[in-house]
Amino acid sequence: MKTLLQNQSIKITLLLTLGLCSSMFTQAQNWNLVWADEFTNGIGPDWVFETGTGSGGWGNNELQYYRQQNATVENGQLVITAKNESFGGMNYTSARMKTQGRKSWKYGKIEARIAMPSFLGVWPAFWMLGDNITSVGWPSCGEIDVMEHVNTEAATHGTIHWQDHNNSYANYSGSTGTNVTAFHTYAVEWDANAIKWFLDGNLYHEASIAGGVNGTSEFHNNFFILLNMAIGGNWPGFNVDNGALPAKMYVDYVRVYQSGGGSSNGVATLFQHCDYGGYSASLNPGSYTLGQLQALGVSNDDISSIQIQSGYQLTMYQHNNFTGNSLVKTSNDNCLVNEGFNDNISSVIVAQASSGWSATIEAENWTVQSGTQTEACSEGGQNVGWIDTNDWMVWDINPPSSGAYTVEYRVSSPNSNGMIQLEKAGGSPVYGTKSVQNTGGWQNWTTVAHTISLSGGQQQIAIKALTGGWNINWFKIKSAGGSRVVSEPSVPEPTPEISLSIFPNPASNLLNIKGLKGLGNYQIYDLSGKTVLGGILSSEDGLSSTIDVSSLNTGSYFLVESLSNTKMRFIKK
Repeated sequence: MKTLLQNQSIKITLLLTLGLCSSMFTQAQNWNLVWADEFTNGIGPDWVFETGTGSGGWGNNELQYYRQQNATVENGQLVITAKNESFGGMNYTSARMKTQGRKSWKYGKIEARIAMPSFLGVWPAFWMLGDNITSVGWPSCGEIDVMEHVNTEAATHGTIHWQDHNNSYANYSGSTGTNVTAFHTYAVEWDANAIKWFLDGNLYHEASIAGGVNGTSEFHNNFFILLNMAIGGNWPGFNVDNGALPAKMYVDYVRVYQSGGGSSNGVATLFQHCDYGGYSASLNPGSYTLGQLQALGVSNDDISSIQIQSGYQLTMYQHNNFTGNSLVKTSNDNCLVNEGFNDNISSVIVAQASSGWSATIEAENWTVQSGTQTEACSEGGQNVGWIDTNDWMVWDINPPSSGAYTVEYRVSSPNSNGMIQLEKAGGSPVYGTKSVQNTGGWQNWTTVAHTISLSGGQQQIAIKALTGGWNINWFKIKSAGGSRVVSEPSVPEPTPEISLSIFPNPASNLLNIKGLKGLGNYQIYDLSGKTVLGGILSSEDGLSSTIDVSSLNTGSYFLVESLSNTKMRFIKK
């Protein structure tokens, strides 16, 4: 899409015709999912954000300043928001993100489900660039535009750009009509012979790259993925409908598949029947929701045996999105009936075996907290105490991979009804709860534990007191090995007569409130108790409202709604 001028007039037709490619995909591909970002709980760790205006408006005289703050997650979808605001000498802001330096692929099926705005001056794209761009430059690195849209066209474009056999810039493009404001799946299927473009599974364009024909050797190297939404530029022009801003580009998921060629190519294999019978699906390391499993031909609750290569672990979950009871296996199992997990799988995580990893965290080393204090501990050092209901603490952790982990808590209490809730910072998802019983005193210590499922990578977790009246000295997270994990029922917090909810949490610019019973006042306090924002809630339906929190600094806050006197915690990103 966007490294130099988009020249729609250049068309290389020799040897890049539909006829050359029509015979190259006569056999259905056996695709294995090798990477994905579902944006379920945020933006994944494999994205890098580009900021600024690039060189000459990113080579296209684009009009926006790219900022990471313009990329958020709402309801499990990535949202890139273009705004009419002055920043960095430009009149517009948006976001551009890429997997360069973290993830790249040679050949495969690359797809995303996207809905985007359509107005004068907009230019959203889902595209790829060659890994070697930093050494050979553009267009020698090659570019694959999976999806581009400009202005108010009811169409999507698929294009390749390269330096041809005459050392001249070349491109080859196709398009098809569609309503881009609705969700569609945009994909390319790319192998050593050809690149094909699909809209919702329907082929609309293809190009031959067999043998580097016409100088297309660039397309036999690794490429990384980019997502962005530009405002203005050489292709859409420089007239912008400012009345359409702010505008949002929604990305439900991005997925990368590679050709499997048979069930033996992945590190884990799921089988329909015991003793490795029936249909099978090969899996490479990654997280697989029910939808992703079904895309690979796996039916819900239909797996009875598994194979797993040495050095890897397979975590199987009872419900979609890695919830419910789970079973962790590091070796083959010819019949899951023996484990009580037959026909009980709706999502899985394949990862390198994480046996042996552990991290002990002193409770007083929190990054942010609310309501607690520290005191001298009978076991040495300090412990955290004065923990009341709804108090909380946040820490940084970095598990090596996704899977099952055992969490041990060193606690004390003279009471019998304490309750710990372990959650992702911000409150969702909740990983599990653990009760704290009477240990005989505030400094009589014991260790309690439960097993949970965590995703791998740098993240923040929080302990929240569903019921207070206990102390904590430290907690330890360690690999669960290969055991069955039975989910503990979460313990609901006491709720007032009027139940409110806020989202997204963490929030970047706007905080939404649902469940209002009329319109009252609101106050937002920082952790010191200082009022930092307040006003009268406004609403069209009297049931929901939106508060602009963009002026707040990054950190944790409390929102108090006057009619219900409900206090809710949120994090400002």
